[in-house]
Amino acid sequence: MQLDVRDVAELSPDERRAFFERDAGVAEVRSDVRDIVSRVHEEGDVAVRNFCREFDGVEVGNIDVTDDAERAYEKVDDDVIAAIEAAAENVREFHERQLPEDWREEFGGPGTRELGRRFRPLERVGVYAPGGTAAYPSSVLMGVVPAKVAGVEHVAVATPPADPMNPITLAAAHVAGADRIYSVGGAQGIAALAYGTETVKAVQKVVGPGNKWVTAAKAEVRGDVDIDFLAGPSEVLVVADETAEPEYVAADLVAQAEHDPNASVVAVTDDAETAAAVVDAVERQVEGRERADTVRDAFENDASGVLLARSMSEAVLFAEEYAAEHLSIQADDDEALLDRISNAGSVFLGPHTPVAAGDYASGTNHVLPTSGGAKRYGGLSVETFLRSSTVQRLDESALSDLSDTITTLAEAEGLEAHAESVRARFADDE
Repeated sequence: MQLDVRDVAELSPDERRAFFERDAGVAEVRSDVRDIVSRVHEEGDVAVRNFCREFDGVEVGNIDVTDDAERAYEKVDDDVIAAIEAAAENVREFHERQLPEDWREEFGGPGTRELGRRFRPLERVGVYAPGGTAAYPSSVLMGVVPAKVAGVEHVAVATPPADPMNPITLAAAHVAGADRIYSVGGAQGIAALAYGTETVKAVQKVVGPGNKWVTAAKAEVRGDVDIDFLAGPSEVLVVADETAEPEYVAADLVAQAEHDPNASVVAVTDDAETAAAVVDAVERQVEGRERADTVRDAFENDASGVLLARSMSEAVLFAEEYAAEHLSIQADDDEALLDRISNAGSVFLGPHTPVAAGDYASGTNHVLPTSGGAKRYGGLSVETFLRSSTVQRLDESALSDLSDTITTLAEAEGLEAHAESVRARFADDE
């Protein structure tokens, strides 16, 4: 692994494009995914089982493994269950603070003009959790717990099959309160949630992270069902000054790099000694890691590296354009820097706030926008699982006060009946 410090000001147009136009790789698999989705839509469980055999190498018997979750909970080590329950409680507590309240108020003017807004949960939601032989209990918690806090009645989890299924993932689904758990992953899992099969009940919305096949499938079903957003490989940007501890900066970069060889991991600092020290620390920390090859591949991405800015202002401008999924600010005046950056999925302030805290247990959600999506939307939240309605009530006096405005605008648009629907209410007066 060759990791060098590069100057932000000297990045070529192609190098800047690699940093700022990160690609989730969806386009290259879109055609194959379209076929998978279509077959699951048409063939149901038969297609699901065939694809599980083809892609996962697993002969799936029961697609619905909900009953296995409680048994798994009893088998998992007590310390792991304690960690899952502690993380779930923190996630629940944070998301409960997000619940909006219905409201209705009287607005000014003659008569009574009462306006308001109310919030209601979706009825059926699907949560995708990466898995198979690996265990990702955190992804289960991040999807299921906020949905349940929002009041969703039916929350289903789809996770890749394995023989046997990983009990930790199943235990996490049990702790989180999932109503159904399905042993199906990949594009076929997304399609099953979106359209339903003989076993899988169709949902209104599909959320959760996954690989490019999962992301492409979410793009394919969007419109028939709602989705959260299209997420790519994991990414982190660390903004550091001369007070930052290089070992901590490197640790956060290496941690996100182990997710995926396509992960984007970047540090930007205005201090040359800090930049050099981060490079040295990364190279030391990679050695001996179980996923060292994955980490090295991630650092060799065009969208990864250690960058030297001419000033913290230049570093802030880079961060704002990068719009990181995870933004770590390790600097003396981190709050002032935060005030200057709007585009970030989740922000981690100070030397003792590793990104891993948000990945697992601090309480914030780790399902976040990638590939610059933070410029346009936020991560998974309670609001993801709610829909809102506006409510209004006018008395006769209030409608009379608005009547000229309504009828004038309606007739300007050529919608005569709209105007007449107001005049009809005052016909007797005339």
